[in-house]
Amino acid sequence: MSSGNSPGKGVDIRNFSIIAHIDHGKSTLADRLLERTGAVVSVEHAQFLDSMELEQERGITIKAKAVRMMWRDHVLNLLDTPGHVDFTFELHRALWASEGVLLVVDASQGIQAQTVANCEIARREGLTIVPVINKIDLANARVEEAQEQILLVLGIEEEPYKISAKTGLGIEALLDGIVSGVKPPSGSDPSAPPAALLFDSYMDSFRGVVLVVRVFEGVLKPGDRVRFFHDPVKEYVVEELGYLTPNRCAAVELRWGEVGYIICGIKDPRQIRHGETLIAYHPVMGAPAPELLKLRGAPLRPLGAPLKPFVYVGFYPIQLGEVGELSRALEKLHLTDPSFEYTPEHSAALGPGFRAGFLGLLHLEIIQQRLKREYGQEVIITNPNVRYRVHTKREGILEVVNPAHFPSHGEALKVEEPYVKVKIFTPVDYMGAILELLKSRRGVHLDIEHTTPTMIRIIWEIPLAEMVVDFYDKLKSISQGYASLDYELGLYRANEPLSKVEILVQGDPCDALSFVCPKERAFYESRDLLERLREIVPRQLFEVNLQAQCDGRIIAKERIAPLRKDVIAKCYGGDISRKMKLLKKQKEGKRRMRMVGKVEIPPEAFLTVVRKT
Repeated sequence: MSSGNSPGKGVDIRNFSIIAHIDHGKSTLADRLLERTGAVVSVEHAQFLDSMELEQERGITIKAKAVRMMWRDHVLNLLDTPGHVDFTFELHRALWASEGVLLVVDASQGIQAQTVANCEIARREGLTIVPVINKIDLANARVEEAQEQILLVLGIEEEPYKISAKTGLGIEALLDGIVSGVKPPSGSDPSAPPAALLFDSYMDSFRGVVLVVRVFEGVLKPGDRVRFFHDPVKEYVVEELGYLTPNRCAAVELRWGEVGYIICGIKDPRQIRHGETLIAYHPVMGAPAPELLKLRGAPLRPLGAPLKPFVYVGFYPIQLGEVGELSRALEKLHLTDPSFEYTPEHSAALGPGFRAGFLGLLHLEIIQQRLKREYGQEVIITNPNVRYRVHTKREGILEVVNPAHFPSHGEALKVEEPYVKVKIFTPVDYMGAILELLKSRRGVHLDIEHTTPTMIRIIWEIPLAEMVVDFYDKLKSISQGYASLDYELGLYRANEPLSKVEILVQGDPCDALSFVCPKERAFYESRDLLERLREIVPRQLFEVNLQAQCDGRIIAKERIAPLRKDVIAKCYGGDISRKMKLLKKQKEGKRRMRMVGKVEIPPEAFLTVVRKT
């Protein structure tokens, strides 16, 4: 690890993020900025900041990254952000530390759903928006059309910078535009009590938790005693601080306006909450914590995640004895991605595990893969579900995220489910097929508008439960990949009666396979699930009955035929009564076995029924 120095007073600072729709060239642009500013000599691979193996495999940004660069005597702190809607919390955290954003638009695709959503988030944060049109070197680039969309759809009147992140065309002009267009950090008295905003963190196996912060007031130095605003009892000592260039580079101080890292010897990830304000004792004050908090007055920003999980599943270790290791892995993973939540729970079928909430199915899939690759934890995942509000006769309103905890039949008066407002950008040619898809998902029409002569924006409301399974895959399929999707959580409604469906295996309920659906579709969805289970559950020496129960009655059933030994193979000729006697004896044995036999459902069964086929 190398050493570095803080900039002098004459060096200005620019803190900015790159935001765009997925696959519009954010990470490639970050590569060119790193090269042109000399932060790296040459990138080792495309999308250099996407260092995670999963990011390189999928070609998407999962984790926001911070890196410090120098350009014409200015310090540029770049925060690369994800483009997929499932990782919006990463975008929020990056914007906390920024004064401006580069809004990147693909010249060949134009404005997409997430482009609009990210632009609105940046506006709400009060950030300067610098428009950029990327991929102008492509043969099918429509630069004038993209520029018109930026004006008409986003309402940005500034002339966009036209670049090619792949070839490096226009990068130097863009760097100059960042210096002139993005506001510097607002002024602060260097002698003011130091205060920094914690917006990211990760675990170092030797040094403990590494805090990534933006200093808003004062100067932080090694040896300072720091506390968290919302937990002023515990005190920590700054062991090391510095910049991310992109590797850690130690420095003698972090001044107001700068982005960097702090190591305080924190070993427990549960002590870290993103959005927390880090405060330090001022040399002149030396005040105890209560007085320091009175002087601070308020945190730099309210504590807490701006987004709540949409999709809930059960996480269970494949081996029952590994629940402790899974718990420790989730703690460390939650340190780098606090947008998912988890609580312990117990399943009669799968044993101890966790009920985990995510921002979407891709988010769930990424967390599952990171558990497997980074921590060696393979898990069983139950059916995705959402948070329901159940009005009961005795207990009032209950919020239920696990179908197994649904009130029994007759106790529920009304069930409300969350709706989401979906915004779909698509070429006009695919409007009919997309509207049919929305109708099949119990959607409610809100608005359709033409953003350009060839593009439309469709706004509907659909139940969240209809979107979390395979809606995005279907949308991409019927639009040949041209449609883009953005969504936001709406209100809870009880538009139609919902019922809980239990799956019975040999008469015993399997809580991990329970689900909630509209009452009129319970039979069809139960039938589909039982048919898939029949192909997955291994045959036994006795007959296995799979049943679906809804509102106290059986609505669907499948039978798995027993394995049968050829007991008459040893009979060569002879009287038929001998063969019948042996068959009757076998039948009686299977009857007794069916009464006492137990069926173990393999983990593959739970993994297979997560997605609809």
